[in-house]
Amino acid sequence: MADRRLKVFHTVARLLSFTKAAEALHMTQPAVTFQVRQLEEHFNTRLFDRTHNRVSLTDVGQVVYESADRIFELYEEMENKVREMTGEVGGALTLGASMTVAENMLPALLGDFKRKNEDINVRLKVGNTDNIVSMVEHNVVDLAIVESEVGNKNLLVEKCRSDELMVVMPPDHPLADNETLSVEQLMPHPFICREEGSGTREVVLRYLKDHGYSQGWDVCMELGSPEAIKGAVRAGMGLSIMSKVGITKEEQLGLLKAVPLDPPLTRDFSFVRQRHKFRLRAMEELLDFARDYCQRVEAADKEAAETAG
Repeated sequence: MADRRLKVFHTVARLLSFTKAAEALHMTQPAVTFQVRQLEEHFNTRLFDRTHNRVSLTDVGQVVYESADRIFELYEEMENKVREMTGEVGGALTLGASMTVAENMLPALLGDFKRKNEDINVRLKVGNTDNIVSMVEHNVVDLAIVESEVGNKNLLVEKCRSDELMVVMPPDHPLADNETLSVEQLMPHPFICREEGSGTREVVLRYLKDHGYSQGWDVCMELGSPEAIKGAVRAGMGLSIMSKVGITKEEQLGLLKAVPLDPPLTRDFSFVRQRHKFRLRAMEELLDFARDYCQRVEAADKEAAETAG
């Protein structure tokens, strides 16, 4: 129902990038440019200034953007109220997730959710924590699950579940027989870490700093996904520190060995969403389901640990 030209313009204005808007809308960049030009022709004025590869709103563009914000908020509220009055819980949601969460937690969670909520279409966007938080800030995703602290006080952050980070190595590594490992024991060995912006990297560097190693390793191979790191560790290229939930399969198959740190290194997986955004009933359904799922998984992990002990 909403004007397509206005929606495209609003996305470009929010992201201040035609390229990022095209990605968010699943359109080609020429198609995005065409829709914006159509709206500019309608108002008979420019809505964006494009200089030196930068995009900014004109004064008129700012007025249109603020008005469009209110229009889409009212439209979303109307849709939600109609669904509630007719008893329908449906529609589409966009869920954002950091890579560790997406690879290890979401397949089972979303599979269970979809079986019980066939009318809700969930789209998934995956990136490192910084990228996903930025998507929440710019309304590209409705709800996110990330793996490190979120500094933006305008966002609602709620703990999902706890996660332990462990030292990962090949089973025949000299340190593999240790029950626990200190930072001092790790320092002489080559290390493989995630890229800047990763929640795991941030947590590991903070842990090292707390234990007197403000610069981390002298040489650190950076890789952009947990799967790539596991492959490099298996190949004997170095140690890494990774989520316990992400290496269960490899441990069971005898491909990797995980050893706890001393003292232990834990962090939270967290739900992140806009503080003032009108919340769709479908999002409430997904959030409630995810909360219950996380509680069940954490309880099962605790029971397994007690049994093993």
